[in-house]
Amino acid sequence: MLSAAPLIGTHDVLLITLDTLRYDVAESALARGRTPNLARHLPGGRWERRHAPGSFTYASHTAIFAGFLPTPAWPGKHPRLFAARFPGSETTSEATCVFDEPNIVAGLGARGYRTICIGGVGFFNKQSPLGSVLPDLFHESYWSEELGVTSPDSTERQVALACERLAAIDSSHRVFLFLNVSALHQPNCIYAPPATEDSPATQEAALAYVDRSLPPLLAALARRGPALCLVMSDHGTAYGEDGYYGHRLAHDVVWTVPYAEFVLPAAAEGPP
Repeated sequence: MLSAAPLIGTHDVLLITLDTLRYDVAESALARGRTPNLARHLPGGRWERRHAPGSFTYASHTAIFAGFLPTPAWPGKHPRLFAARFPGSETTSEATCVFDEPNIVAGLGARGYRTICIGGVGFFNKQSPLGSVLPDLFHESYWSEELGVTSPDSTERQVALACERLAAIDSSHRVFLFLNVSALHQPNCIYAPPATEDSPATQEAALAYVDRSLPPLLAALARRGPALCLVMSDHGTAYGEDGYYGHRLAHDVVWTVPYAEFVLPAAAEGPP
């Protein structure tokens, strides 16, 4: 685990949730060379196997924003990168960045970060009070149908918007950018024609599309300076395993998710 505490204030923070991505799908795509852009940033070239803090988007993101990122999938008390201060915490260490605020969005905001949410799935669409709870945590939040689950170029549009907002903020002002990638969520069969039903194979095709779309975002971050990057799934989903479909249920394919954390260095300056 990285030590987050010394990075806050000098590094931008990027949090990407690959909504609904299963660990086995991420591993398969990696092994088959379908995610080369993500692969070059994964520590040791591998996804870390973790357990999701919730079984569906709202529950998991509420936990993530409170500092409860997916937990390493092996026994032990695992220190956390971020934590909202509360008495009796057993997973706060010297490496943990601890906030007095109730969530890491407000905590980073209090440290001078501009907090930006680029929404994807319905819990970020701001079309109802429920769909506004999570995006309203941020200074800025964005959602449109073009960024949502039915748009075949959603990730490209999300990345373009994120790059636009990063370019508008002076590089001396730190940014916390959150991107909820919607392409992995159903209907992901739109990325694997002629398929008409979702499956692990169609989700893998969606992940390959996401991988192709991410480089401009990472380049835009690197131009601003170094960044702490967290890439993870919030939960998986079932495609008929043991008779289960969807998520918001307790099955290994739902609880087991891919996770990665890394520091993106600042882009090297060109020759004078």
